[in-house]
Amino acid sequence: MAHYVGAIDQGTTSSRFIVFDRSGSIVSVAQKEHEQIYPKPGYVEHDPLEIWRNTQEVIEQALAAKGLKPGDLAAIGITNQRETTLIWDRHTGKPLHNALVWQDTRVDPMVQDFARDGGYDRLRDKTGLPLTSYFSGLKLRWLLDNVPGAREKAEAGDVLFGNVDTWLVWNLTGGRRHITDVTNASRTQLMNLRDLAWDDDILRLFDIPKACLPTILSSSEVYGEATGLLAGVPIAGILGDQQAALVGQACFEPGEAKNTYGTGCFMLMNTGEQPYPSKYGLLTTVGYRFGQGKPVYALEGSIAIAGALVQWLRDNLGLIQASTDIEPLARSVEDNGGVTIVPAFSGLYAPHWNAGARGLIGGLTRYANKGHIARAALEATAFQTREVLDAMAKDTGIAVKELRTDGGMVVNELLMQFQADILDVPVVRPKVIETTALGSAYAAGLATGFWAGTDELVRNWAVDRRWRPTFEASARERLYANWCRAVERSLDWT
Repeated sequence: MAHYVGAIDQGTTSSRFIVFDRSGSIVSVAQKEHEQIYPKPGYVEHDPLEIWRNTQEVIEQALAAKGLKPGDLAAIGITNQRETTLIWDRHTGKPLHNALVWQDTRVDPMVQDFARDGGYDRLRDKTGLPLTSYFSGLKLRWLLDNVPGAREKAEAGDVLFGNVDTWLVWNLTGGRRHITDVTNASRTQLMNLRDLAWDDDILRLFDIPKACLPTILSSSEVYGEATGLLAGVPIAGILGDQQAALVGQACFEPGEAKNTYGTGCFMLMNTGEQPYPSKYGLLTTVGYRFGQGKPVYALEGSIAIAGALVQWLRDNLGLIQASTDIEPLARSVEDNGGVTIVPAFSGLYAPHWNAGARGLIGGLTRYANKGHIARAALEATAFQTREVLDAMAKDTGIAVKELRTDGGMVVNELLMQFQADILDVPVVRPKVIETTALGSAYAAGLATGFWAGTDELVRNWAVDRRWRPTFEASARERLYANWCRAVERSLDWT
């Protein structure tokens, strides 16, 4: 009898395989980083074959660590970095180009061209998304226009497109299944939010051949069986990483919200069974769809740079040796010393959507030292989250009572306390912080009967720690005003 569910968590910087038991606790985990490729300023790429090799390695390692066999798994789920765009040959399975990562901004000129007729929100009513370099559709258009022979082969159905979920399912099933789920499809800017189908008008506008697109399915159903290392195990759940965290945090009621602190930072609020248009710079997206049930929608605030700023301090400036060094360095000073960092390395996402913004460090004096810079880096993530939460309150009229948090940065207790202080609401860390992988495992387990329903998943969710606000209102608003002033200076830098 199968006692566990596995989850492939393919993220921006690494791939992981995590095995969960019925209580949602981690049984085994393995992780491996992959290369970040920067061919030109604004270009960010990954090697799809490296991602697939690493995925196989971590599956093998996680199973071996606990002596598990494929038969011990009731199902596997997949969660993935969204918007990262791949094309490959249907017959050979080989990629035609490196994957264009969600952070990549090479299509900015194309975005501006399409925005001249109808503005940046011309597709928002259908897709819930503004025109920006973030999403997959225009990245696919760039690949079809710039990879020799790609467009002709795509029109014939011989070249296939997908986000990373589609690439992994293709390889896991030995090339038998070319599919995606509604959450990943909603991040392409090619799917109509209301009928959950590829939109013919947008395909014509972007000049995308439908023959290269995957079939859109729900987030929780049996898609097929794996081959290779997981031979015979049902693949039964797919969720884009942020939607997976929403499920993993058991945010099944409208108004419940979570924030994931990873390479970027992503807040999602469950808004129920109707898409909720945003007037304050948020994205309307599919939260999840279980089986043939109604889709559940979400509002999302996407922040491009969060943990990536810590990596930049480590790799580019050499201020720390490891990412975990950031907290003790930041604690070496009492405050930010007047220093503010706006990490607009690839523009600013929600709620500004300003592609011309660029990063800056402001407020420097001879007094400032590396401790102040470290503290300002952590605060930048919290300030950006405040901007998004304020926008959600304006859009929905709902004041979030607490913020559920997950992702790699939530082990940083200085950040979590500052986050509560700058939001003026409690911040909650669950006992299982790997909620992205857990959410995809839940989707797979629901499809195969491993879990009976969402009530069981709600019972699994438990608090590890809760941080409560300690700032006086005047201190909170003074710091936030400094942040807003710095953001204004970063806008339209290029």
